[in-house]
Amino acid sequence: MSIMNINEIKKILPHRYPFLLIDRVEELIAGERIICKKNVTANEEFFNGHFPKEPVMPGVLIVEALAQAGAIVLLSLPDFKGKTAYFGGMDKVKFRRKVVPGDTLKLEVEILKLRNGAGIGQGVATVEGKKVAEAQLTFMIGGEVL
Repeated sequence: MSIMNINEIKKILPHRYPFLLIDRVEELIAGERIICKKNVTANEEFFNGHFPKEPVMPGVLIVEALAQAGAIVLLSLPDFKGKTAYFGGMDKVKFRRKVVPGDTLKLEVEILKLRNGAGIGQGVATVEGKKVAEAQLTFMIGGEVL
């Protein structure tokens, strides 16, 4: 069961194909935590070059998907509605397993700190309950979306 479908996600995030990496939101507590899903298909543009004979989702895009999930958590707060969340940094990034076509990424982000339009979140990506990546993410809230 999703609480936010792709059309609702597009109302919050400015990302669009091929860079929108969230398909649905399953759980959301604004300003605190989120659980999202990304269905990884063989039709993803990045598989054309990464790697043609053994398609693997680039780790940086898994971290970007976590960052987009974190952005939804923050931009769901009334004070940040209509603004943009910028990716300010990443720490303690670890990749544990490959993500391949047919996988469904479960993206979980918990906001650890939020002050003066900047925040830090802890993100974990899993496939079938197995951790594929984790990272501490820094966000900065910017101006209105154009």
